[in-house]
Amino acid sequence: MSSSLIPPESLARVGEILAGPITVRIDSREAQRYAYAVGDLNPIYFDEDSAKAAGYRTLTIPPLFITHALVPPKPTEALRTDGLYKDSATVTLEVERMMFGGEEWDFLEPVCIDDEITGTTRLLDLDQKEGKKGSFVRLVRETTFTNQNEQVVARSRQIGIAR
Repeated sequence: MSSSLIPPESLARVGEILAGPITVRIDSREAQRYAYAVGDLNPIYFDEDSAKAAGYRTLTIPPLFITHALVPPKPTEALRTDGLYKDSATVTLEVERMMFGGEEWDFLEPVCIDDEITGTTRLLDLDQKEGKKGSFVRLVRETTFTNQNEQVVARSRQIGIAR
């Protein structure tokens, strides 16, 4: 194996909160605009009777809307060349570039209109691997989403590949 691409101070950050907590109230207008934008026209997002008939207490939202709702608006000038925001929580690595390596979701409880959702992102894992083209780093950020009752409603794990 070649020399480490992960400085010790970065490895020591595993488990650390990288972003948040940030809290937003789920708004029907924004959630419905998102549903239209992604082409998900399920009536449980638009018609309260349909949502209640499906077992929800009120209108619910497309599952991935929670991550959209928690991202504050930023200008394109704040983007780096790799597509990430300049002020996003970064972990120092001895690499030249980072790319998206996938995302996993666990949806645990329904999210409905007017829920208050809080997201907190932490560094879940950081390790060095050997691939066909040499060493690379796998970085995993986990975001936990909780509602106003402190129930975990969803968890996402974003995987970054750096070399």
